[in-house]
Amino acid sequence: MGALATKIGHSRTYEGAVMGSESIMKKKAHGTSSVPVQEDLRWGCDRDVADRICNFNRHYAEYSGYFKRLPDFLNEADSMQGGKEMTFYDSNTGKPLFYAPRGRTMEEFLLESRRHGWPSFRDNEVEWENVRVLSNGETVSVDGTHLGHDLPDKKGNRYCINLVCVAGRPVDDDQKTCSNASS
Repeated sequence: MGALATKIGHSRTYEGAVMGSESIMKKKAHGTSSVPVQEDLRWGCDRDVADRICNFNRHYAEYSGYFKRLPDFLNEADSMQGGKEMTFYDSNTGKPLFYAPRGRTMEEFLLESRRHGWPSFRDNEVEWENVRVLSNGETVSVDGTHLGHDLPDKKGNRYCINLVCVAGRPVDDDQKTCSNASS
């Protein structure tokens, strides 16, 4: 398990982030993950795009603004009233990765995300049990799913995350495979 702002070798650290080792992203049964993305991703996200970005990629992203073209996502976000949060799950494993909004309104979360082109999360919106930041800023799940990158700004860490990588559905602990999970 990483430690807050722990230095890894001579690499950069990100204050407030739980750092991870490059070994998280070593080759596994399905690219950098043990399993492919789930069959039925939330919000109508494209499974092929998700599998490519989550498991066979370390640098590239869905196109800027992808999330703005998914009415199911925008409708769910708009329906969150009175401090309710959305949970974003790993598209491979179904583990919770991010919660939004926390410490801001949904309108503020969406405004920042629209401004940068990808869903943008802050430190307090990250499920650190399941997320790590590598020394180059790559943000990944502990199971090897590429999620996006930490691109800090003057407010602190800003995790620009591919929606296709966090469009999974939650899975029961006793479920052995997540590739056909649905809810």
